[in-house]
Amino acid sequence: MRTRARRVFHLLACAGFASVLLLARPAANGVPTRLLRSPTVSATQIAFAYANNIWIVERAGGAARRLTSFPGETANPHFSPDGKTIAFSGEYAGNVDVYIVPAEGGDPRRLTWHPSPDLVQGWMPGGKSIVFSTSRATWAPSGAPRFWTVPVEGGVEQPMPLPRAYQGKISDDGTHVAYRMNNSWDEERRNYRGGQNRPIWIVDLKTYDLISPPWTDSKDVDPVWLGDTVYFLSDRDGVMNVWSFDTRAKKLAQITKFTDFDVKTVEAGAGAVVFEQAGYVHELDPKSGKAHVVTIVAAGDFPWMMPRWEDVTSRMGNIALSPTGKRVVVEARGEVFTVPAEKGDVRNLSHSSGSAERDPAWSPDGKYVSYFSDKSGEYKLVIETQDGLTPPREIALEHPTHYYTPSWSPDSKKIVFKYTNLRR
Repeated sequence: MRTRARRVFHLLACAGFASVLLLARPAANGVPTRLLRSPTVSATQIAFAYANNIWIVERAGGAARRLTSFPGETANPHFSPDGKTIAFSGEYAGNVDVYIVPAEGGDPRRLTWHPSPDLVQGWMPGGKSIVFSTSRATWAPSGAPRFWTVPVEGGVEQPMPLPRAYQGKISDDGTHVAYRMNNSWDEERRNYRGGQNRPIWIVDLKTYDLISPPWTDSKDVDPVWLGDTVYFLSDRDGVMNVWSFDTRAKKLAQITKFTDFDVKTVEAGAGAVVFEQAGYVHELDPKSGKAHVVTIVAAGDFPWMMPRWEDVTSRMGNIALSPTGKRVVVEARGEVFTVPAEKGDVRNLSHSSGSAERDPAWSPDGKYVSYFSDKSGEYKLVIETQDGLTPPREIALEHPTHYYTPSWSPDSKKIVFKYTNLRR
């Protein structure tokens, strides 16, 4: 056991290895680009976040052009009421602050300078100031966020009356705010029903009267206004979909009924609602209730997408020792490798930069390595020979979900594992 322990220590201390990343190129030649995030809409255009930058395209879709080319992250784009300017959050100077950029293109201009992150939420009516959430100057020990405003021409930021607000929008007439009070530890977790869920609050900014859409314990997020109606996302039917609440008639309605992928973000403006689902931008006509995918192609030079050698030593996790102690299997950057303790080559068993392979486990007889892979779109259990020379066996699992902690039986004939129940 001492020898084996020394080998493992030697491996963890010294095993530098690299993997060649053969990444899928962004869509081109008219094929829609996916992974488009946080769309916002004006009368004639749609802006969105993609590849850590802000892009813009005509409402009808087509070839998008890049508004920012920063190597860091720019996110949360929001059109001004007149559609001429886009506010967004960027970290050009190493901190997340509020910036604006002309919709026709140009140099971004910084509006906030506080070291706390400033997350753009939208614009005040009239387009003279921008609303953002920040934890600056908060009284809460946990650093709870609050809505602030900053003039578009620059100047002193001012807190809004609400003592706590994380995400939301001001109504078109400036009389009400629809917002989500707090964030949660896992924004993407589907069907969470714990204490961090809160209803959407709709507050009269003059009287401070409050109303909420009917709510029990669902995760309701991202409220936006279109006229007197608040659109928001809710997973109350098991999948995050777009819902609406008519503030005058007090009527709640489900707008979209996706059963596969969650709707991630939603925005409204210029008589339309846009949202992100399955990596695509969708546009919703509120009158007919019908939505369609906007075909968008975002093409450009993406150096980070070029095949290259990448040192993944620092990303090793889920390490399992072989029965002989001569090799270990590790997960690193979505790939599964076996690494020698002393002599030999690193073996990449999965060879799939376009999918996530995780939770590797070695069979007690030393012949096989198992892991979970989402190459097919849903996680499957993969059984592969430890030398990687034989095509792997894929086992489809019932009720695809998140699987973890696999463990082989002593006779190497069975595997037990845990899974997350995402169905109510």
